[in-house]
Amino acid sequence: MTNTESDNSREWAAQAYALLKKRQEEQKQELQKQEEQKQELQKQEEQKQVFIDSPREENASGPPQIIYEPELGEFDDNFTWSAMVLAAKGKKINQISIDEIDWLTKLRRGLEETRKGFVTELLDKLGDDPLTPESLDDLETLLIRADVGIDSTDKVISSLRKKLNEEVVGGEAGIKFLKKELKLIIDKPIKDSGIDILIPEKGKLNVWLLVGVNGVGKTTTLGKLAYLSSRSNYKTLIAAADTFRAAAVEQLKVWGERSNVDVISNQSKNADPAAVVFDAINSAKKRDIDLLLVDTAGRLQTKINLMDELAKIKKIIDKKVPDAIVESLLVLDASQGQNGLKQAKSFAKSANLSGAIITKLDGTSRGGVSLAVSSEVNLPIRFIGAGEGIKDLRPFNSFEFVEALLADK
Repeated sequence: MTNTESDNSREWAAQAYALLKKRQEEQKQELQKQEEQKQELQKQEEQKQVFIDSPREENASGPPQIIYEPELGEFDDNFTWSAMVLAAKGKKINQISIDEIDWLTKLRRGLEETRKGFVTELLDKLGDDPLTPESLDDLETLLIRADVGIDSTDKVISSLRKKLNEEVVGGEAGIKFLKKELKLIIDKPIKDSGIDILIPEKGKLNVWLLVGVNGVGKTTTLGKLAYLSSRSNYKTLIAAADTFRAAAVEQLKVWGERSNVDVISNQSKNADPAAVVFDAINSAKKRDIDLLLVDTAGRLQTKINLMDELAKIKKIIDKKVPDAIVESLLVLDASQGQNGLKQAKSFAKSANLSGAIITKLDGTSRGGVSLAVSSEVNLPIRFIGAGEGIKDLRPFNSFEFVEALLADK
């Protein structure tokens, strides 16, 4: 990026920041106004009770409820970068929200450890000099170290070698080309699936099974999905079918309360997971639920037992709601790197997976495993998590991910 482009970007970001700051101040004033109205109504009701000996009626015509965005942070490099990513996606200044800025900032920070061991070193090596065969060897090493995977690395390096044979490629052009190649790798399984963004289909029961080994954040991820779904106005229900881990049911109940989503569970020790799903489907049909989220067992005595349990659950779904739209989503811990890739390969063979959710991107140096999952397992990444908060799970966007992964210093 030239100095002129950088100055223009910062000026554009500054305008966006000023607009968001103004919007937040207006929102605070509206909140204060509503609070004063509420206090005035309460005062009037209390005065009425002194003179009228009758039950107090609920006030149904109070001020509308407002959903508040996160607090606007400082105008810094993170804000400028986040604003530029949104601008590159076609957003106009008045369409940018603090919520989007907050998420992109977390994503960039979450991939910082991966970037330190990869992009920072790469940019130091490249500088403004043209790419050479030696610099491609360095890049190959860095990609493998970031757990991008052998297949993905081979594809990227082969494409770069071919381009290098055709023309002189400078450092900045090399980074742009690298972004393009990485995005192609991640996008391929998504395009092959025919679904760009996974969302529940209205008018049918959607059942999303979350599978994966214990410790990857499966139950927490389901809770965050419930919040995301509920906030997006989908009628949502949770089935606590991981009955072999006592804490899982209690965890889900806490997440359910936070998300205002009911949890169907069985308090009996080692209850049958399929029976829980049976009850949950009955409840979902009665309530006209859009999305049923099912937490499954992470580990049983053997892999065969685990797959048998999943098969029983799917059999119940097929019998009770044959027209339901079923997704089997594998939850992977990004910090496990190649171990996570092995899990993906193992589950893909046995569990008829339709997508992956990458968790714990924040703080790991192995964020490149997302590329390996896309390339070597051909699994579309559907959601990613970059934080511990209830809002820190979002639908996966390859452009945002690659820009965060390759954000310059």
